[in-house]
Amino acid sequence: MSEVPQPDLCATGPAIEDFASGAVDRYVERVEGPNPYDVTIAHGLNADIAACVANTDAQRVLIIHQPVLAETANTLAQSLEDIDANCVEIPDAEDGKTLEVCGMLWDKCAEIGMTRRDIVIGLGGGAVTDLAGFVAASWMRGVRVIQVPTTLLAMVDAAVGGKTGINTAAGKNLVGAFHEPHAVFIDLDRLATLPKAEIIAGSAEIIKTGFIADPAILDRYEEDPEACLQPTGFLSFLPELIARSVAVKSRVVGQDLKESGLREILNYGHTFGHAIEQVENFRWRHGRAVAVGMMFIAELSRVEGLVDEEFVERHRRILESIGLPTSYQPDRFDELYAAMTRDKKNRAGMLRFVALEGVGETLRIEGPDKATLLQVYNRISKEA
Repeated sequence: MSEVPQPDLCATGPAIEDFASGAVDRYVERVEGPNPYDVTIAHGLNADIAACVANTDAQRVLIIHQPVLAETANTLAQSLEDIDANCVEIPDAEDGKTLEVCGMLWDKCAEIGMTRRDIVIGLGGGAVTDLAGFVAASWMRGVRVIQVPTTLLAMVDAAVGGKTGINTAAGKNLVGAFHEPHAVFIDLDRLATLPKAEIIAGSAEIIKTGFIADPAILDRYEEDPEACLQPTGFLSFLPELIARSVAVKSRVVGQDLKESGLREILNYGHTFGHAIEQVENFRWRHGRAVAVGMMFIAELSRVEGLVDEEFVERHRRILESIGLPTSYQPDRFDELYAAMTRDKKNRAGMLRFVALEGVGETLRIEGPDKATLLQVYNRISKEA
């Protein structure tokens, strides 16, 4: 086992408190690093996006979006005055994160004459922001990308941090690049358009940031789980939770863009979660897979003597209180184990898991034997 360095990452102070109370109507988190950028969280951000584009020397914009967002993309394009704005629809969800779709978008970049001064906009869920970022990173070796996430998962995870990628048969996001966005705009109006199942799934990444860094997030879910799922309203905790989760992630990636140390903490629950996604052919929502992944690593931490049963049960109570899964079907361990061995975090063929000794106390479990992992798997297995 080895420790993961972790400075104070929580969002504290007047800015987050005023946003949480409704005293101010926007929260801006500055992501430091080689190319600093702002993450703006507020309602009705189309004018802000247009102003951001107008503040550059771009002449063309490529807006990549999913089918359900065609009207939204056209409205955004119309707000970009004196800009040649081109909307391109891609397949929904993980079906859009393929080499074939990527090639189609490169061809579109060539067709419209996109140069290094121009901008790609990713409008949609995490699959779109991942893909748009990779297209921007690879076209002419790098053009600007503005991320406009429309799902909760994309708002708190995929759109922030500069990781981009596409999927292959070998695994999820194994082809990609680090490419920081020019800006990120989280429009809270989008939350009201989401099915509750999407909000539940996206909440897994928020809960993850609570366990790795910000106990105030966990307190909110324990205080009123339903308020944590409400997209709008005076009693909704969701805007605050988004801001707190973004703050954790932005402060991590601002110090460790390329995952040389600290950024690994963001993978809590992801080694087993990504394995589930792979064996399910990416048909499981990412957040649901990560929820089970958090239960897996919590149980592994207990078996390794790092935490007690109550810490494991706290995971289960919080996840189940909003309808996230905490178990996976039995008899698939060999498939899952094979998928975990291909995880990007492994070193010299050794499995590595981000684990916890308590809230905000991260470390790595390195090289656990297969028998131990099977024991843990059996503890979280359950017939559907």
